[in-house]
Amino acid sequence: MLSPRVAIEALLFASGEPFEKKRLLVLLELTQAELTSALEDLANSLTGRGISLIESDTEVELRTVPEAALLLKKFRESELARDLGKASLETLAVVAYQKGATRGEVDWVRGVNSSASLRTLLLRGLIEGREDLKDRRRVCYELTIETLAHLGLGRIENLPRYRELASGVAAVVQDERTNADTAESASY
Repeated sequence: MLSPRVAIEALLFASGEPFEKKRLLVLLELTQAELTSALEDLANSLTGRGISLIESDTEVELRTVPEAALLLKKFRESELARDLGKASLETLAVVAYQKGATRGEVDWVRGVNSSASLRTLLLRGLIEGREDLKDRRRVCYELTIETLAHLGLGRIENLPRYRELASGVAAVVQDERTNADTAESASY
């Protein structure tokens, strides 16, 4: 069984974003005192390393240390200088032709994990993430206005074969949702 410090570190690393302390209390079945102690222990264990624990009254997050800022800037600049790979272009196409998609939808259409591609597109400002109106726990990714301008499009509907491909993607996603709902209800 994981210690509270190790469990918190794993959750923060996996989430990649701020994590509510209330949620940690529930997930790990800790008292407030145990959570405070585990967070202090985690912060101390990260001393002298490349990441640190950032903590507010309500949230915690793992972040890179300020001393790494120049190195990270060079890394991002070199990453942005490269051409988009096939995976990123596929991901961008799914987001575009669906007029926005969640990571799960992109993964399903592509058949592989698309986290790295979504990260690349976000870093480059080609897509942006917004709260999914259907399920507020998810993020829906959409093309940015800069992407449309770069592609020379006044509207997303001006993409080549937009109607044909968008309806095909929508049908595939709807079929998958129906199959998932059917499988879920059958398991009860």
